[in-house]
Amino acid sequence: MSTKAKTDPGAPEDEDRGGDKRPRPGLYLVTPPRLAVGGLDVPSFSTDLAAALDAAPVACVQLRIKGVPDDTVRRAADLLRPVAHQREVAFLINDRPDLARETGCDGAHIGQDDIPYADARALLGDEAIIGVTCHDQRDLALTAAEAGADYVAFGAFYPTTTKDRRFAPVPEILEWWQTATVVPCVAIGGITAENCAPLVAAGADFIAVCSYVWDHREGPADAVKTLAAAVEDAFDAISR
Repeated sequence: MSTKAKTDPGAPEDEDRGGDKRPRPGLYLVTPPRLAVGGLDVPSFSTDLAAALDAAPVACVQLRIKGVPDDTVRRAADLLRPVAHQREVAFLINDRPDLARETGCDGAHIGQDDIPYADARALLGDEAIIGVTCHDQRDLALTAAEAGADYVAFGAFYPTTTKDRRFAPVPEILEWWQTATVVPCVAIGGITAENCAPLVAAGADFIAVCSYVWDHREGPADAVKTLAAAVEDAFDAISR
């Protein structure tokens, strides 16, 4: 079984809880679908991203931009990557480890229908961050961890407008994962400040959000600040 990732996405410092050290969950932001359909231009979005990253500590940003020419992905990465790197936040590209390597990103996130993990690792090298979507499947997660993935992602835990919800894991899968391995896990799918607590309590190492941040009525900065406070409150509650 793999050990904890060498370069997991911006892992927060350990909290010493009576000899049981567990990292406080980090925030993981995924860019909105409208980046890919022309509903939001990337230069304008870079301002929103900067505001979100300045509002509270964020571990990782994933550029998820599908159905567009490669040059569009490259331009988006070149505009948004510096925003993250200036704040020491890891920046990944969804699906495309080749473009992640070309554009100097920290790594890639791959799904079960994307390039195989071994090929992604060969492209990106040992120091890159590579995460793998595992839905609600324990066997997929164990296989990814054993292969060397830096993290696995479970979801969607709650209904989401970002993509079709074909899988619906329950928080207990995070509890199981914490007993099975030390490879970090990401919880994703419809997560908000109001419903994140069970996932924090169950053992999510990272809380991934998309719509909650970018569609928040008070703006992305307020959303990140509110979510960070909710995650901290949930973590403190289990630390008592």
